[in-house]
Amino acid sequence: MNRLEQYKENYEEWLDKLERYSKKDTIPEGKVINNTFFTIRKRDNKIVGIISIRHELNENFLNFRGHIGYSILPSERRKGYAYQQLLLGLEFCKEINIKRVLVTCVEYNIGSSKTIEKAGGELENIIFNPSTNVNIKRYWISLKKRYADKTSKLTGVENIEQKLKSINEEGFVGDIYLDYFKQVSKPYILDNGTCLMNTNYKWLEFYDYNSKVKLTAMYDENNNIVEWYFDIARKIGKENGIPYEDDLYLDVLLLPNGEVILLDEEEFEEACKRKEMTKQEYDEAYKIAKELMQKIKGKQQEMKQFTDKYLEQIM
Repeated sequence: MNRLEQYKENYEEWLDKLERYSKKDTIPEGKVINNTFFTIRKRDNKIVGIISIRHELNENFLNFRGHIGYSILPSERRKGYAYQQLLLGLEFCKEINIKRVLVTCVEYNIGSSKTIEKAGGELENIIFNPSTNVNIKRYWISLKKRYADKTSKLTGVENIEQKLKSINEEGFVGDIYLDYFKQVSKPYILDNGTCLMNTNYKWLEFYDYNSKVKLTAMYDENNNIVEWYFDIARKIGKENGIPYEDDLYLDVLLLPNGEVILLDEEEFEEACKRKEMTKQEYDEAYKIAKELMQKIKGKQQEMKQFTDKYLEQIM
């Protein structure tokens, strides 16, 4: 039975349950906080679907149900509503700080599989659910996937020149991507006063597709280095000719004075608690970060020579 039809006879009781499940102080023990939304078609105010967003995963949701559960009325299927509803659900996930979303469906539901894949879902595995005797397809949708060309959308960027150059040299194999900020109306300044983006600043990004570290060298208007920023990534790849990194929260910073700083540990730990990564990914990210910190410690002059070389090449 469709979920929208299931609660017709006990609608008030169901709404009360949804209210209790949406708050930390009223949710039953062993359950997870979730928000449920109706999808309403604008032209006639008709409810066409329903979607629930779970704020975290317990073992059952991690294995079989995921962060998002949704349904479309049988009469309204095959009209694109499932995809639009899922996209709206992902936007809400961003608002509540879920950066990697698990969405599942039964193996035989081809339509649902296609909807999830269209929304960016990557199949991790198919597992058997003994309580329902069906196979479950488990997809992850990353909301931390950053494409190189999206820098142009940053607040304050009025005019930007972007270039891509493939490199196959002893020092580096992969793609480098230049963001040359020709006009910035609102500089990007950190709380400590460091300016990372302003008119005539440059960001040079290094995408090594055999690595899980993406380097960004940030330069000021005089081509002086501001900082080297290393993102620890779940994956570095390329789609439709544009490099991307699927961020794994931890970052390492190298300053011109040689100071090395590990960033975003709290966010990383919270993501682990929310089960947005495996224990293997958790251990690997820390291992990569700590090895990187040792490798670059005291090497700011070598780093400057390395990134300056490629900045000159791409300019």
